[in-house]
Amino acid sequence: MRVRVLLWALLIGLVAATLVTLVWLAGRYEASQVQSRLDRDTTDALGDIRTALTRNVQSLQALHAGQPQSDTWNLEASRLIRDHREWMRIEWRDAALAVRQYVDTPYRPGPFDRLGRPNAQSDVVAACANGRRASGPGYSSSYFLPQQDGLGIEVMELCLPLINAGQLAGYVVATYSLSEMLAGLVGPALTRSQDISFTEADGTRLAMQGAPRRGSRVFTSQQLLDLPGNTMVLRMDSWRGAPDVFPNVLTALVTAMSIALVSVLVLLAKDQRRRLQAEDDLADALAFRKAMEDSLVTGLRARDLQGRITYVNPAFCQMVGFEPEELLGHETPAPYWPPELAGEYQKRQDVRLAGQHVPPREGFESVFMRKDGSRFPVLIIEAPLINHDGVQTGWMSAFLDISEQRRIEELSRASQERLQATARLATVGEMASLLSHELNQPLAAISSYATGSMNLLKAGSPASPHGPDIADIELAMRRIAEQAERAGKVIKSVHDFVRRRDSEREPVQPQRLLDAIMPLVQLQARKLGVRVDTKLEHALPDVMCDRTMVEQVLLNLARNAMQAMDEARVAEPSLVIEVRRAPGPSDAGKGWLEFSVADVGPGIPEDVKQQLFTPFFTTKSEGMGLGLSLCRTVVEQHGGFLGFEPREPVGTIFRFTLPVTSRAVAATIPA
Repeated sequence: MRVRVLLWALLIGLVAATLVTLVWLAGRYEASQVQSRLDRDTTDALGDIRTALTRNVQSLQALHAGQPQSDTWNLEASRLIRDHREWMRIEWRDAALAVRQYVDTPYRPGPFDRLGRPNAQSDVVAACANGRRASGPGYSSSYFLPQQDGLGIEVMELCLPLINAGQLAGYVVATYSLSEMLAGLVGPALTRSQDISFTEADGTRLAMQGAPRRGSRVFTSQQLLDLPGNTMVLRMDSWRGAPDVFPNVLTALVTAMSIALVSVLVLLAKDQRRRLQAEDDLADALAFRKAMEDSLVTGLRARDLQGRITYVNPAFCQMVGFEPEELLGHETPAPYWPPELAGEYQKRQDVRLAGQHVPPREGFESVFMRKDGSRFPVLIIEAPLINHDGVQTGWMSAFLDISEQRRIEELSRASQERLQATARLATVGEMASLLSHELNQPLAAISSYATGSMNLLKAGSPASPHGPDIADIELAMRRIAEQAERAGKVIKSVHDFVRRRDSEREPVQPQRLLDAIMPLVQLQARKLGVRVDTKLEHALPDVMCDRTMVEQVLLNLARNAMQAMDEARVAEPSLVIEVRRAPGPSDAGKGWLEFSVADVGPGIPEDVKQQLFTPFFTTKSEGMGLGLSLCRTVVEQHGGFLGFEPREPVGTIFRFTLPVTSRAVAATIPA
């Protein structure tokens, strides 16, 4: 009996233990299912929030597309904020973060009416700083915003930098309500049976949304919402009662297995749907990237670490004239390398692939060869090609065909040279009458000496009782030669000034610059009765300049000064051309010489001073208005400065600076 009772007791205990174990396992299984479902719901909720935030950023970018006007912006922003309850305010700010326009949500009183917007300026500054660092949207930390009804809301700031043509044009700032984010951005099915909230890292609740608590057991899942500049925890709580105890252990086991099998199938189906969706999204992303790359006019090329070409876009193929099949997998030398430069390019590529030299961010110029053999210049910008693991797998290069840019630069340079030549010809044209007057004197003297010589020869003919006076004839011939040389010097001075030649800079003594223009200056000075003086400091160094252009500057300034004094009928006109070391603190003037042209004319009127260097502005009835403009251009191309100032007691002084040779500067620096 005792043994039977003991056996029954053991059997009952075993059954009870089995039943309890099965029930416990069922409870654990149900709890794990609840937790797993809660984790998935939390992940889905986090995905909904991320997707909604991304769409919101795109909406704000679209709001500022095309540089909107203030009234248009208000209408569009008002429409946008009505569609997004999670936004409390949208602001348009300039580059200094000053508010240009804003709209508040229509669903509650003004959120900043109690404390004012400046109270949250530090959060806006932090969000915009995050946006500039990330070159995209930036978020601030959340903060509590008291309201007029005595309550308050937890908010955070979104700042999106507005970039126009590579320059910062301003910001758009949106203020999010965390509670409205939970209510509007998370699907209602996820909040029907769970509490969802934003919390800080220490568990402090910032905002909460969801159903009231039911049951005696809580399941919790947390996911990290990492935003640029702000990190919060998304927490989801599910309240459940104790698992039901099945009356039949076998039914419980079968039911549990069936539920488990169905759950696995559901999970597999859901996972399959997610895989298919991910593949579709990937295919769409690849198609979008392909369309974007095909629309580019910039050539793109990728190479692996062995220098083999792994990718080219249509723009690059069109640029070099080769098909993608002819380039992909091709090793060096590349078919678009000019044969005469292949060795140099090979060395440069070996250095690049070895990682010994980082290419400049602004790029470098090179020369490529098309399939037909023609050469063209390109600008190359290279960057390392990094995979998702952060490992460099090759190099990505962008190419710009700069042939048109070079052609335009050449046309501009040729136009500038023609304009300068035209100015020189205009200067000589104005001096034509002076040249004829100056040349008449030596030519008249030559004619007189030649007539006298002929008379002397006739007087000393064999029929004459007296022979010719050789000394008088020799003196006449010498005078003829001197006058001819004088006329030749005048003509040569004008010829040297007018002739067109390539611009080149060379060391020139200041005295030689003055000597070159003095015949032309004296030519006009003698006609107008102007006294010309020159002053040069002792032992001046050579200047590095384009001699012809600087001579034109000096001649133009001198002629302008003499014409101004002649028009003003100055009683005793005088002109002073001076060269000295540029004044300045300590040794600042050692590398520059200052040239000045001073007159005693009436000075420059105030209304003329503002436009004196403007092209085509002139006070002369026959002037072109290019003289002083070209003078300033020439001086600034040499790195100097051209200006003017009144001369005491009367007159005007024009000054400009030129750099001395590097050898002269080095000689002034103590060892």
